[in-house]
Amino acid sequence: MLAKIHITLKKDVLDPQGSVIANSLKSLGFDNVNDVRQGKFIELEINSNSKEEAEKQCNDMCEKLLANLVIEDYSVEIES
Repeated sequence: MLAKIHITLKKDVLDPQGSVIANSLKSLGFDNVNDVRQGKFIELEINSNSKEEAEKQCNDMCEKLLANLVIEDYSVEIES
């Protein structure tokens, strides 16, 4: 199964890299960009018998290693 994990900074955490990206886009003429939040995207191939078990394993991975739960949120999507 393919697991797709999106990790982003929580809304109340400042995102200086996102601000740099937004300013750079504006300097390139993309004036309609108001805000940018950057994050991480991770794809994992998981051997699992069920989507539920694969999602549970991904949640455990995020909580133990992949995401800093103090400042980051994450979401998991499992594809068969």
